[in-house]
Amino acid sequence: MLVIPAIDLKDGQCVRLLQGRMEDATVFSDDPVQMAGQWLSMGARRLHIVDLNGAFAGTPVNGDIVADIAKAYPELPIQIGGGIRDLESIKFYIDAGVSYVIIGTAAVKQPEFVKQACDAYPGKVIVGLDAIDGKVATEGWADISELTAVDLAQKFAGYGVQAIVYTDISRDGMMQGVNIESTVELAEQSSIPVIASGGVSKLSDIVDLKAVANTATGAGIMGAITGRAIYDGKLDLSEAQRYCDE
Repeated sequence: MLVIPAIDLKDGQCVRLLQGRMEDATVFSDDPVQMAGQWLSMGARRLHIVDLNGAFAGTPVNGDIVADIAKAYPELPIQIGGGIRDLESIKFYIDAGVSYVIIGTAAVKQPEFVKQACDAYPGKVIVGLDAIDGKVATEGWADISELTAVDLAQKFAGYGVQAIVYTDISRDGMMQGVNIESTVELAEQSSIPVIASGGVSKLSDIVDLKAVANTATGAGIMGAITGRAIYDGKLDLSEAQRYCDE
């Protein structure tokens, strides 16, 4: 299982939001490239980047910074989400050296776009499903859909999606632990591997996730994204990855 550090970009800075609220942003660094290097030096084997401005604008806004990170650390696979709603945006990121693009809002509102993207860029597409009470949210978490994460995951089976990043909005940035139950339910009812996100706050969350990752049926849990906990020093990235490798 991978422990994946998150870099959330807002106005060119590394920030963390509480439950997706742009007005509740804590700035952790004004040098995202240096921040990526720090996580790489601590053993990160993949980096999760979100263009927060892009998620709200519906088009990449901090793309040049993402390209700078990919250029600086070509050995570090990057998955990028936020405002990716057309093939041109995907091409920009893939050409910049990004390994995976995450389709979020467009996956809910235009499922055929996911198929189109998977066909155009095989092995490069991840779907991001953000949910509250099981219902999927879109537009930077501003709109709540009637669709469930499980419904959508099953819909995308066979498209060639590499993974599903599943975020429980109620836990994101709140340091309250992962919603294990919902994550396991999605992993067990999906043929696509799941990356857990939202609420990873300490090593015991990683321990709990790894335990179910090893026993869950279905495609299983392949990783966990962590943000605020590693920035606040509540979780040691190196220690967490070493535990997962044991």
